[in-house]
Amino acid sequence: GGGLAAGTALLARDRGGPALAGQVLIYPMIDDRDASVSTVQVDGIGVWDRTSNLTGWNALLGDRRGTDDVSIYAAPARATDLSGLPPAFIDCGSVEVFRDEDVAYATQLWADGVQAELHVWPGGFHGFDMMAPHIAISQAMTAARDNWVGRILGA
Repeated sequence: GGGLAAGTALLARDRGGPALAGQVLIYPMIDDRDASVSTVQVDGIGVWDRTSNLTGWNALLGDRRGTDDVSIYAAPARATDLSGLPPAFIDCGSVEVFRDEDVAYATQLWADGVQAELHVWPGGFHGFDMMAPHIAISQAMTAARDNWVGRILGA
């Protein structure tokens, strides 16, 4: 869902609307190229590993995965200009196949003048907050996200 949200934000920007207040990107799957350190580190580990990631990208893109024929709306990490996007909140875990692409995306947002808040939760893996919502790190993740949304909405 996080990758779809990022792609939707790019599409809304490029089409001139609708105006978005922000984008909440939770463990976003945004780069089909499967080239980061974390994709190799999280191979065979957790509920969403490198194999799951490749399966997901193959289901979405088919033979186009990893080629130059991939839309930025499907794989937002391929966008070279992120300026004009709404503020972003990005969550990922340190033991997450998407970790490095999410950190790179936040870095590109900052470089392009977009406000972004990035959290890399130590020891967190894909979906940990939903599997163990009662543990302290999951509660901290939810609180950080809720606080950000409140600030964006002026609540």
